[in-house]
Formats: sequence, C-alpha cells, structure tokens
Amino acid sequence: MVKFSKELEAQLIPEWKDKFVNYRDLKKEIKKMKVSKIISKPSQHTDGDFGVSIFDSIRFFAKKISDKFQNSENETDIIQVKCKSIEDGGDELYVTDLSQLFNEEDEVKRFFEKLDNELNKVNHFYKEREDGLHKKRENLNKQLQTILDLNQIFNKRRQKNSMPSLNGRNSPRSWSSPDRSSSFSESSIELAESPEMSETEEVLAALEKNGVYFTDSGTRTKTKNGKPKMAMKIDSPASFEKKIRGAFMELYKGLGLLRTYSSLNMTAFVKIMKKFDKVSNQNASETYLKAVKGSHFISSDKVVRMMDEVESIFAKHFANNDRKKAMKFLRPQQRKASHMVTFFVGLFTGCFVSLFTVYALLAHLTGIFYGDRRKDYMNTVYPIFSTFALLSLHLFMHGCNLFMWKSKRINYNFIFESSPKTALTYRDAFLMCTTFMTILVGALVIHLLLGASGYPQGPMDAIPGLLLLLAFSMLLCPLNIFYRPTRYSFIRIIRNIVCSPFFKVELVDFFMADQLTSQIPLLRHLETIACNLLARNFRTHQYETCSDVKLFRELTYVISFSPYYWRAMQCARRWFEKPEGEHLGNMGKYVSAMVAAGARLTYHQNKDDHVWFAIVLVTSGVATIYQLYWDFYRDWGLLRSTSKNLWLRDNLILKNKSIYYMSMALNAILRVTWLETIMKFDRGPEKKLPHFLLDSLEVIRRGHWNFYRLENEHVNNVGKYRAVKEVPLPFIEIDSDG
Repeated sequence: MVKFSKELEAQLIPEWKDKFVNYRDLKKEIKKMKVSKIISKPSQHTDGDFGVSIFDSIRFFAKKISDKFQNSENETDIIQVKCKSIEDGGDELYVTDLSQLFNEEDEVKRFFEKLDNELNKVNHFYKEREDGLHKKRENLNKQLQTILDLNQIFNKRRQKNSMPSLNGRNSPRSWSSPDRSSSFSESSIELAESPEMSETEEVLAALEKNGVYFTDSGTRTKTKNGKPKMAMKIDSPASFEKKIRGAFMELYKGLGLLRTYSSLNMTAFVKIMKKFDKVSNQNASETYLKAVKGSHFISSDKVVRMMDEVESIFAKHFANNDRKKAMKFLRPQQRKASHMVTFFVGLFTGCFVSLFTVYALLAHLTGIFYGDRRKDYMNTVYPIFSTFALLSLHLFMHGCNLFMWKSKRINYNFIFESSPKTALTYRDAFLMCTTFMTILVGALVIHLLLGASGYPQGPMDAIPGLLLLLAFSMLLCPLNIFYRPTRYSFIRIIRNIVCSPFFKVELVDFFMADQLTSQIPLLRHLETIACNLLARNFRTHQYETCSDVKLFRELTYVISFSPYYWRAMQCARRWFEKPEGEHLGNMGKYVSAMVAAGARLTYHQNKDDHVWFAIVLVTSGVATIYQLYWDFYRDWGLLRSTSKNLWLRDNLILKNKSIYYMSMALNAILRVTWLETIMKFDRGPEKKLPHFLLDSLEVIRRGHWNFYRLENEHVNNVGKYRAVKEVPLPFIEIDSDG
C-alpha cells in the first residue's frame, strides 16, 4: 500500500507545492510525540514487583475501557478550535486551545501550532485564488457579452449591406446561440442611420454607446461625454472567438486545480489527525476536523458553482449546446501510455545494436575506412550518417530530459503550452530515436553489401539520398501516423524561427531556436548533401567542386550565422514588445557568437595567418565568457551570492547540490570545444571523425543545458504560483482614471 505522503507528493499541483499542507513536517512532529511518550513512560516494574502477574492482562483491558469511557465523556473538552476574523482582509484565523490534559506536553503544543498554521495557510491561499478566479470569470463574462454585442452589430449591418467590414476585414461569423437565453443580458444596440457616417464610424459609434472603445497600439481613447470602460485593439474579429474560448478553457482548468487543491488538503488533515489520535490515545480528530470542514476552503461552494456556469456558457456559445462536446475541450484526456511503444523501443534498440555490429564487421572486412575508396565513402556516406546520427542523439537527449522532468515533477507540458493529448512522452522520443538509427544503420549495411557484391557505384551511392528523401517524406506526410501533431507543430515552430522577427515569440520558439544553435554542423551537412546532389558529385566523384565554388563557400557563412541571427531577431522582437534590458543583453550574446563563428571560418581558410589566429582567440574567448555567464546566471538561475545554497539558488529541484556544481563545470568544459578548430591536426579525411565526436559533445551539452533551463522556468512558475497560462484577451479593461 502506497503511503499517503508519497501519494500526496504524486498528486499535488507542482506550482502550488509550498501552499499544500506540509504533511511530512507534521508527521515528524507526531514521531517526536511518540518518542517522547516512550521515554517518559514510567517503568512497569515498581518496587516489590518481581515478575509478571496473571492479572496484568485483565488490568490492561480494564484500563483501556476506562480510558475510552473517559475520552467519550470529555471529548469536547480535549481541544477547542477557535476561529478569529482578521479585520483587514476578512480572513479567518484558526487557533487551537488545548485542555489541561495536554498543557504540559510541549510536543503536542508544537504540533497544534503547526497544524493551525497549515490550516490558515491553506485557507488564505484558497481564498486568494478563489477571488482571483472570480474576478477573471467576471471579466470574461464582460468580454463575451461585448463580443456578442459586436456580433449583433455586424448582423444588423449585414441586413443593411451585403458585406460589412471593419477596417477592410471581414466580419466575424455568428457563433452565439439563436435564442440568447444565457446569463448575459440582452443588449440593445442601435446603429446610427446617418448617411454621412462610414460603416466603420457607424460600428464604433454603436460600441461607444455601450462604453466599448477601440484603441490602436495600446493607446487609450477618451470621448467628450465620458471615460472608456473597455478598449480593444483593432484586430481581426475572427480571432476573438479563439481568444475567448481559450480563456474560458484556462479558467475552467484553474477552477479544477483549485478543487483538487481543496480535496487533497482535506484528506491530508484527516490522515494526520488519525495519526495523532493513534499516538496520543485521544479522540481529538473529530473536533478539529469539524473546524476544518467549516473553514472556507471546504465550506465555500463558489468554485463548484463557477465550474457549472463555465460548462453551461462553453456548451452554449462554443459547442452548439452539445455538453459532451464542450467537456472534451474543458477536460481533455491525457494520452495513455501504450505498452506497444515500449515494446517497439526495445525491438528497435536490439535491431540497432545488431545491425551496427554487422556494419562494423563489414566495414573492417571491406576495408572501407582505410582502402582506396575511403575518400569517396567519407564524402558520400559521412554527411548523411552525421545528419541522422546527430538528430537521433538530440532526440535521445530530449527523451532523457522528458524522463527527468516527469520524475522531478517539472510541468513541461504547461511550460511548452503543449496539449496533453498530443504531447510527446519520453517513450515516444526514444521510439523516434531508435527508429531513425535502425533505418540509418540498415541503409549503411545495405550500402556495404551492394558495394561488396560489385553493384554499380552510381545507383549504390544514391542510397544516402533516398534515405534523406524518406526522412523528409515522413516529416511532411499528411496522414495521421507517426506523431502528426508533433511533426506539424515542429514545422510551424521552424517557420516562426526562420521568419523571425515577424512572428510573436513564445517560449517553445526560442527554446527550439537554441537547439538549432547546437545543430549548426547538421545544417552544414545538409548544405554539403544539397551541393553534392546539385553538382552530381555522386556520379563524377569530384567532391572538391563544393569547396572550390565561391557561392558554396559563402553559403557556409550563411549557414553558420543563421541560427544565431534567428535567435538574435527573436530577442529583438521580445524587446520591441516588452522593452527590457535583459532581451538586449541576450541579443548581444548571439551577436558575439556570430562574430566568433565568422572569425573561426575565416581562420579555417587562412590557417597560417597569425592575425586571424589572435582574432579567433579574442572573439571566441569573449563569446564563451558571455555564454557561460548567461548559461549560469540567466538561463539556469544559479550563481546567486545571496542564496542559502552557496552560489546556487534558493529553490533546487535536485536534492544533491553537488550535481549543480558538476553540471556547471561540465558545461564550461564543453563550451570551449571551439579550441579544436584552431589546432592543426585536422588534415585529410580523418578530420571528419574528431569533428563528429565534438559535434556530438555539443548536442550532449545542449541536452544537459535543457534540463536546467526548464527547471529554472519551473522554479519561476512555482515562485509565482502560476499553474494556468494567461490568455491575451481582445479587450483591455481601463480604470475610471482613463
């Protein structure tokens, strides 16, 4: 049977962990009471007692019956839980008075003091969250009512003209129910009949009668007759429904979390009081639990009523009065773990190990790495192999991160804003990784077998290209197979990154852009593959073409700069939306990385130039120090001099602090792998293998960085008790001061 402390740890809301009943601490107090009771218990054998009497058992049961009878008579006198009201906030403060029975027991006093503190903490937090959700619900009701009014305006306008528009945009579709019998009042909006007014002015005038005003670029607009109550940026009306629907879904999620919070804490109080009764041999739980049940977090029914209201509103306005359909949106089911995924992970892992062993033996027997065809083989097979190997390694590291995030209760789905129905699990990531590697090594084995059997060289060298074509076909496949939501989400994120800064930057966008900065070798391999295909080097075997053509040499600079440029543009976009110096500082980090990368590429072409050698040392050194500072202080939240944990931060997910110090040292070592580029041992085809090893270490460093980056984001969410995302609403409430 699972202990309740572990069950509570598994079910509690991670972002609200500090606001739950500290069950473990209360258990420790009960253990202290138990130990104190054993120590202070008088000896059973007094003077003149030389053995065990046959009447001891009778005396024992008689004492138990007597104690039970006395407890039942004096049950109300054991403890008294008093509730005091705080004048400032109207909160309740619970204080337990102990009877004379407990007055001399300090352990019991400390236990009830802590128990009262936990009850007051839970009550205060519950009321605070409940009030916040209530205000949010009222705001959403106003927003929805305003959109219904806006929809009615367009419907009336549609009756006058064939196609009403607002600033050249089409009107929103009618999505309110025909009968409009809801909790919202029926609006009476009349359009101005003046022929001198344009349709846009007519709509604005009608909205202003209801206290709703349009605002451009966030500026507030006042009128002659009054002050605005609500403002709206001129946006596509078709997006209003999506925003409001998402806001209602998040509101419902917050209400559900608060209800879970109430239920788990009530269970914790019941469990801890049962333990107290058992140790103290008293019946104090009934009195205390009666007070707990009368407290606000249990007695209040606001959350249940608000949930019922949200369900009815959502079904009416967003699901065509279909309650079952509405609940699919409000309570999305998480995808259950399939044993088939685990089976295929094991199967493909075994296949990969077997095929790789066969490949190593065949490569040794055919002498492919040290024979005459070594150069051709490294130019045709190596880029494809490196591309898929680096991608598979990145997936493997992501699977390890997903496993660690889940085991450490880091809410990565909430941070990435991914749907629980389609979000990848660590098993899925491992399945994708093993599938890629099995297909890759299988293709390599087939390539070697065909070469050993004397198959024509041209068609045989087309196998790597077919492998790449298969990968892109799987990525773009429209069929609902092989994680289509994840594939399409990946394409959308890549589009947002490439088109930076023209798209709004979310966390998942810049997180993926950071992954691309560690996959520059992969992008350069794709450039080499494209060059070989366009120049038909697989047939001519003149692989120097790509290095001799000036266009492809310049393209190498573009490929090396692009991930840093995209990331810098994302920082610029975030600064434009929210002018904070942190975004400019982060942009400077990627600009310095671009300068260092350009210097290393130029030095690679002029290795005997000592000036460029000095430039590489200076630019790469400055960029590395800049990156290490940002890794440790900004992205990981470490190096806090005022922290209770030396040079770390106050809140740590991992219990072993030494892991953080070792991680910082490892990250610093892997950050200076650029030193390999200024060494002169990389001559000939043999240089590709050390490069592949260093590229793999960079991918491992990035996967290692990812865990602490998301851990720090989770700690920030916990510090702000942020368990539900804030959905931007179409309307902005404005106070009476304008």
